[in-house]
Amino acid sequence: MLVDVAGKVVLVTGGGRGIGRVLTERFHAEGSRVVALDVAFGDAPPDHLSLRCDVSDQESVRQAVGEVLDRFGAVDVLVNNAGINVEGPVADLDPEQWRRAFDVNVTGTFLMSQAVIPTMKSRRSGRIINAASFAAIVPSVGSAAYAASKAAVVQLTRVLASELGPWDVTVNAYAPGMIPTAMNGFADLPEPDQARLLDMLSLRRWGRPEDVADLVCFLASDAAQYITGTLVDVSGGKLSTQMPQRAYDL
Repeated sequence: MLVDVAGKVVLVTGGGRGIGRVLTERFHAEGSRVVALDVAFGDAPPDHLSLRCDVSDQESVRQAVGEVLDRFGAVDVLVNNAGINVEGPVADLDPEQWRRAFDVNVTGTFLMSQAVIPTMKSRRSGRIINAASFAAIVPSVGSAAYAASKAAVVQLTRVLASELGPWDVTVNAYAPGMIPTAMNGFADLPEPDQARLLDMLSLRRWGRPEDVADLVCFLASDAAQYITGTLVDVSGGKLSTQMPQRAYDL
């Protein structure tokens, strides 16, 4: 089976750093016409087209998507990767931080999806792929804002999948697990804390951004044309059983 995304016009939000940067690089390597959207790109912008865009701002989204359509004439794949983490117990959580989590994680996904729906409908094809999180499956103490926003992304994904089904546009979400990034700092934790986290995984090793890129490229390809409205867990089997580490002690 060939996972072919060559020639597809692909937008990746949050494409300037972290997993988003790896996603844009993978699509670029696979021959896609990829555009990275981000609020900032630092000192090393991607080799491919990059546009500044605040996904929580409707006008910023309209301008960015409009520029892509002017240049390429279509959007085949939208990867709503942009997201932020907000931590803190509910009793102490700043309402502005709560709203910001939903503005970026949920409203950003909504606005970007809304902006590309007309071109996908007109072509009767398209892929929308949304970044959820394992937190949408099993949340953690102190992650109410993040977990709730990612759970909302999952439900938005399911509704969009049915609404866009008549035009053969598929909509799916992916749930990364323990993939060290600058946002979560897993790789910088003390060794005992890392071991405790890894003990939750059936595949007892950190995930890689490339593992997410493998899945997203598949979902973007024609090989996934009959998959829609689903959340795909890419977490190394996190909490598949209550104590997966016991298998390593046998």
